[in-house]
Amino acid sequence: MDREMILADFQACTGIDNIAEAITLLELNNWDLVAAINGVIPQENGIFQSEATAHTPSAPPSSASASASASSSSSPPSSSSPAFCPVQPSRHIVERQSRMLNFRVEYRQRSIEVVLEEASTVGDIKTILETELQVPISKMQLKGWKSGDVSDSTVLRSLHLPKNNSLYVLTPDIAPLASTSQTGRLQGLSNQNYLLVISHREAQRDYSLNFPASKTIQEVKRNISDLTNIPVRHQQWDGWPASASDDSITLAASGISYPCHHLTVCRRSSPTLTVDQTDECTDVHMVSDSEGDDFEDAPEFGVDESEIFGMGSSSCRKSPMMPENSENEGDALLHFTAEFSRRYGDCHPVFYIGSLEAASQEAFYGKARDRKLLAIYLHNDESVLSNVFCSQMMCADSIVSYLSQNFITWAWDVTKEANKARLLTMCTRHFGSVVAQTIRTYKTDQFPLLLIVMGKRTSNEVLNVIQGNTTVDELMMRLMGAMEIFSAQQQEDIKDEDEREARELVKREQDEAYRLSLEADRKKAIRLSLEQALPPEPKEEGGEPISKLRIRTPSGEFLERLFLGSCKLQVLFDFVASKGYPSDEFKLLTTFPRKNITQLDPAWSLVEAKLFPQETLFLEAKE
Repeated sequence: MDREMILADFQACTGIDNIAEAITLLELNNWDLVAAINGVIPQENGIFQSEATAHTPSAPPSSASASASASSSSSPPSSSSPAFCPVQPSRHIVERQSRMLNFRVEYRQRSIEVVLEEASTVGDIKTILETELQVPISKMQLKGWKSGDVSDSTVLRSLHLPKNNSLYVLTPDIAPLASTSQTGRLQGLSNQNYLLVISHREAQRDYSLNFPASKTIQEVKRNISDLTNIPVRHQQWDGWPASASDDSITLAASGISYPCHHLTVCRRSSPTLTVDQTDECTDVHMVSDSEGDDFEDAPEFGVDESEIFGMGSSSCRKSPMMPENSENEGDALLHFTAEFSRRYGDCHPVFYIGSLEAASQEAFYGKARDRKLLAIYLHNDESVLSNVFCSQMMCADSIVSYLSQNFITWAWDVTKEANKARLLTMCTRHFGSVVAQTIRTYKTDQFPLLLIVMGKRTSNEVLNVIQGNTTVDELMMRLMGAMEIFSAQQQEDIKDEDEREARELVKREQDEAYRLSLEADRKKAIRLSLEQALPPEPKEEGGEPISKLRIRTPSGEFLERLFLGSCKLQVLFDFVASKGYPSDEFKLLTTFPRKNITQLDPAWSLVEAKLFPQETLFLEAKE
């Protein structure tokens, strides 16, 4: 089954919201969903089993396990009903006795197998070990619990342990026995585990890791590379004995102290880093499946979950996601986008480059059909969920495509307090104090956050706040749910906008018709006034020189009129204007040679303009 599906089913069944804790529990059970659920949810009358794990291999019992099993068989069965969880068809519920837990306890050269029911206490384990090891309980320190040190009265069920567990005993007040020979020592250690306490100098962090004695130094260094992001060839170590110069030898033959040895690792200094080396430094690593056994007990020895899963901030990163106190929001977003691409690749949502106000304007205040939801991504490098959320959710093809089509995505980095304070100020200004107060309530380990904001007529509304501990499917469902709400509102807005535009169109048409009517009336009055001001048309038999003019209009019609030869050109222009062809819109031309009469002096007579005794002219609209 796909690990994302396993993780989602595990969280649904157990109610564990913290994704890092859920992944840790699944890793402890080699991603066996049923085994992990059984480790968290105590089953009284039944147990979930898969076909692959229905038969547990038997282990040779010691006297301790036999006595523990005998005591467990006398425990009365509970009558409470079994827990319910949806499982795959291949899984079923079968009747079982009280759930038993297996413990492999390491003490110096010895390994003790202890089997107890989960209703027992930590003190019960120590009582059995006291008999086996001949070590008083008062001098015994039982280590390796994933939740840190526990008291003797702690009930095993409350620790949510997997079926198989590894612990070790420390007796600082009891001196170890001297071994008879080096050969005997190596033989005795070959089946033991070493506790390596490794200090990462740059990150100022300590890792307490449990390694089998058969592991080579090279394998240890490769595993440390996954935790620290320091490639093996760049690792510089302190604490290995002189006999450990060959990385191919095992821990048992290396000469390190048993059962616990302290080491220090840092990045070897070099004048310059190549591009490949820089990339290796900044890569985010997950513990691979093939190396999972090496870290099976890592959480029990105090390893930070954020380091195991590559979800913490790396000391190798050259720059934060966003510079502190950047004067320009656009420049800050350019830096954010570049750093996001460098860490997680180029397949990510298109982050809006600009202020939050500009992003809001882009999303909310265009045409109703063009509006989108606003997705505000808030990043925090101090959260163990940031890398998982960015690499697996924000960079998933389906999420990237859906956000690009339906959202304006704006981002901000709240790792630095100054940047967080700036964000809260912006949110208060644009969305009100409630949104800013909501962001303040979220703790660091709940980031990243994805706020889905919808623009409304009177105010903007935050539809959803998606936290970092989610899955791709859940994220997509919540985005789609927000889109359903937005689409319903958008359809109403489109309808209102169409009705408003229709009303405005009718009003504009009415206003234009009224304007044209007024303009027509005005022109009609002007033509009538010009026509009334024209001198009367002369008679041909009057004796005075007469000019007969024939004027072709743009429509192909002809205007004909008699004018006195002494008549001014202005009278001709007024006559043409009275017919609807004013000189500011039309020019009056002669046919041959082509000459623009309207450019002549209006005070000239027709004779002076050589429009005597007759002439054919034509009207042409001015450009």
